[in-house]
This record gives sequence, C-alpha cells and structure tokens, in this order.
Amino acid sequence: MLTTMTKPVWTDSLTKRYGEVTAVDELNLTIEQGEVYGFLGPNGAGKTTTLRMLLGLIAPTSGGVRLYGKDSTTRGYLDAVGALIEGPAFYPYLSGRENLRVLAGHAGMTASRVAVVLDEVELTDRAGDKYSTYSLGMKQRLGIAAALLKDPALLILDEPTNGLDPAGMADMRGLLRKLGAQGRTVLLSSHLLGEVQQICDRVSVLSRGALVAERPVGELGAGGRLVVVTAQPDIAHTRLVAAYGDDTVRRHDDVLELDVDESDAAKINADLVGAGIDVSELRWRRPNLEEVFFSLTGGNHAA
Repeated sequence: MLTTMTKPVWTDSLTKRYGEVTAVDELNLTIEQGEVYGFLGPNGAGKTTTLRMLLGLIAPTSGGVRLYGKDSTTRGYLDAVGALIEGPAFYPYLSGRENLRVLAGHAGMTASRVAVVLDEVELTDRAGDKYSTYSLGMKQRLGIAAALLKDPALLILDEPTNGLDPAGMADMRGLLRKLGAQGRTVLLSSHLLGEVQQICDRVSVLSRGALVAERPVGELGAGGRLVVVTAQPDIAHTRLVAAYGDDTVRRHDDVLELDVDESDAAKINADLVGAGIDVSELRWRRPNLEEVFFSLTGGNHAA
C-alpha cells in the first residue's frame, strides 16, 4: 500500500509568489493511485502554475512537492510522469509519426512505442500526414501521444479540451476516460465544470491560488431548486409561502423556485393541483457552474 509520501502527487503548503502577487497559496494535495483528478477554476486561478511546479519547470517559493515519494532534486523524479502543458509543440513539416520518433529517440524509447501510442490516441490513420495539416483536436491528441511515450504511471494535462469544438471535446473526453480506465493516475486542469464532471473521480477547486474545496466529482453541482411553472403564479405563490415559508419560495414572473428537498416534488405538485392550480411544468434545476463556483469561493471570479 502506498504511504502518503509515495502517493503519485503529494504537496505540502506549496506556494508560489511573484513579487507581491501570490499565484499559488499554501496548496496541500494528495492524489491517489489510479484516480482521475481535476483542478477546477477560472483562468488565472493558479492551475497551470501548480502543474509547472509539480513538473519542476518553475521552483516554488516555499513548501514541498513529491511525485511517487521523490522530490525535484532526486534523480529520476519525472521517470514515471508524462505531461502536456499549455498546448503541444511539434515540427510542422514533419508527420505526426516522424515527430513522435524524434521525441522517442531523445527519450530512449524504441520506434515500436510510437506505433502503440498512435493507436492509443486513435491517430494511426493520420500518422503519415504533416503536423501542419492536423486539426486542433488532432494536435491535442498527438500531444497526449507524446506524453504517453514513456508509458507513464502519472499523466499531467493542462486544459486538454481548451479551444476544441463540441465534437473535439467529446473525442477528448472519451480518450481521457479510456486512459483513466487503464489504471494510470491522471491529473488535469480545466475551467469547465461539465468536463470534469464527465471525466474525473475527484476535483479540487482553486480561487486566487488557494484551494477552496476538494470533493468527489459527484458532489459538485449537488443540490438545486424545484421549479414550478403555472398560469396562476399569484395563487400558487401565496399557497406555497404559507406552506413552506417566505424564505423558501422565490418568484420570477410566472416561475416559482423552491428551496426544498427533491423528494418533496410529488407532494407539492399534488397540493397545487388539488387546490385547482394548473401546473404546466415541474422540474428540478441543478446549479450551473457560476452558482457552484460562487458558492465555493464567495463570489471570487479570478485569481
């Protein structure tokens, strides 16, 4: 069993300051083996800075970081790690396959590994085409293929769906879910709640460089309100306020929203209909990203 100090990612009060600006503020993380873990937060929240410190690309101002029990001064610190940070960079005049062969040579990997990772990211059919002809989604997948060349146990990805169209985002989600199912530990950053909800097991929320929440992804967006639409909003509002209190019922024109348990929906519908009030719509509204983020950060948009 892995101890805390030999987990894939472990940080202790990890901090990065640039003059008077604190980009990452005493961040404490422990990521478990085999989980898909998401950094969620707006642009500027400190996600990329954190990932760059994990990879030894920038030095922390204070605090510590270990990957599989090794710190950045230890030989082989990144041996078990593959990463894609701030977008892929390849030779535009070489094919996807040729680009990976160049990288494989520098990493001491055999050419056979190139074929494996191309198949893993579903680029085999386009591997002979020049990189300059690739769509953004294909470029992102080639970047992930490069990160997979060493067959890493830990994969670190910075905004892997950024800039993709809906089809490209769906393809990338499928790929990331597949990588997670293979037993790798995957750490990815995103500013899209919908993306991490469909990919990750656990998520941390960053605001102004600080960790404001960490929880299983199923708990993100939990809760909500019961929405009642009726052509008789005045009568319905009066009846619901009498039953549940003024603080529980909100009115927007002919739409009423109630802060009640989801299990109360059937009882409320029966009560309104029984009183002769026509209900044209009754549904549970989950909070959107803005509401979730505001509830966790107290309204802070950016870092």
